[in-house]
Amino acid sequence: MNPLLRTDRLLLTPYTPADEEEFVALFQDVRVSRWMGDGPATEAEDRALFGRIFTKVYAENRFEVWAVRADGALVGHAEIKPTEASGGHEIIYALAPSAWGRGLGTELALALVGHGLTTLGLTEVHATVAAENAASLAVLGRIGFDHVRDIQEDDGSTTRLLTCSRAPAPSERATQGQGQGQAQARPR
Repeated sequence: MNPLLRTDRLLLTPYTPADEEEFVALFQDVRVSRWMGDGPATEAEDRALFGRIFTKVYAENRFEVWAVRADGALVGHAEIKPTEASGGHEIIYALAPSAWGRGLGTELALALVGHGLTTLGLTEVHATVAAENAASLAVLGRIGFDHVRDIQEDDGSTTRLLTCSRAPAPSERATQGQGQGQAQARPR
């Protein structure tokens, strides 16, 4: 089962069935879902995705997936999992617009990177981000991700593959950057 992760302002917990409405609302918000995977999905698809977290991801211990909470409220989604696009483990996260602009994206990304490099023992952690997602690219650049290559998508868009191969320095952990901070892959 997923471990709890804590930062100064965030608590990452496994989802519970009671989180379904907030999960669906997060993924149905096009300001969030436009950067996730193939973009916005139907409500039915997002409900099915939520169900698969329990029936596939948690039940089969496939990878770690968390509800992101601030002050007790669900404000985001996070995971770390192996992906084909990265050839390793990728961090995936999204925050609700109500959480944007307070440095929570940076705080969340740092927590995921730290967990991957320390707890999971990975030598590097990846992220894929739409080339147009300047906020997320800035967040990841600030915490030590380097651009590795561009991936040309079938629809003509470009996705950037970024890699971080070192734990963030203490000064980087203390820095609370601004931005929406959404790494893009849709959880499957």
